[in-house]
This record gives sequence, structure tokens and C-alpha cells, in this order.
Amino acid sequence: MAQKEAPGELVVATNRKARAAYTIEDTVEAGLALMGSEVKSLRAGAVQMADAFALPRGGELYLHSLRIAPYAAAAAFPHDPVRPRKLLLHRAELDRWEAKVRERGYSIVPLVLYFKKGKAKVQLGLVRGKTHEDRREDIKERDTRREMDRAMRRR
Repeated sequence: MAQKEAPGELVVATNRKARAAYTIEDTVEAGLALMGSEVKSLRAGAVQMADAFALPRGGELYLHSLRIAPYAAAAAFPHDPVRPRKLLLHRAELDRWEAKVRERGYSIVPLVLYFKKGKAKVQLGLVRGKTHEDRREDIKERDTRREMDRAMRRR
């Protein structure tokens, strides 16, 4: 089930895998063009976004590999669970991100999927893949922070 985040926002899913595997350089909020049964499934929390990514195509941005489970009550006209979904962005943002993706090493991945004032939104991240050394640094930093917190609690 979805969880409340801020007033007027209802978080449906977060992509924790993306935060571990990538360095997030920029974020943007985008709308999603969905079918009615997809919205009902999202409200029920039936979504998997672990391997999802966005690609520019024909001057537009599409979200791929986002799995929204078919809505059980829409048996007559079910939607395709992994179809590419159009993302709604301002032209300037789209052009800027499209130019970055053409550069080597940049990708666009969804970070959070939520409802804002009744509309389905996705927070996209412009990311660069972490190297083995980057991951080791993150682990060291996390361990040091934990040790500092423990020392502060003892005092």
C-alpha cells in the first residue's frame, strides 16, 4: 500500500536500487501518461521499478521496464504491464536532459513514484554509474557515521 510523504503527496514506490548503484547528479519531476487501469493499480501499490529507465525518442521521453501489474477488475481491457510510458516534461528540461544522455555515462532512472494532488508523478534522476571504488567509499562513510552516532549516544 502507498504511504503519505508530504501534504497532498502519496508515495507509491521508491527505487532504492538506483540510489545504491548510481551517483545522482540532478533530479526533475515529470508527469506520467497512463491508462485508467494503470492508475488504479498504482493506487493499490502494484508497481515494480527496480530495472526501470527512461530514453528519449522522437523528441519525447519514455519510461521503459516499469512494471505496473494489471488491475484485476479491468478484465475486459487489461493494459500491458511493461509497455513504454510517455513522460510529460517541459521542452527546455527535456532538451537539456536529452543532451546529457547523449554524453557517455549518463542515464535517466526513476527514483520515486507518487501521486501529487491526484496526478501520477515520477521523480527522475540524471545518473552516472558508480564504480567499485565509489561503492567502497559509500560503505566507509556509512560505517564512520554509525560509529560517530554510537559514540554520541554513549556520552
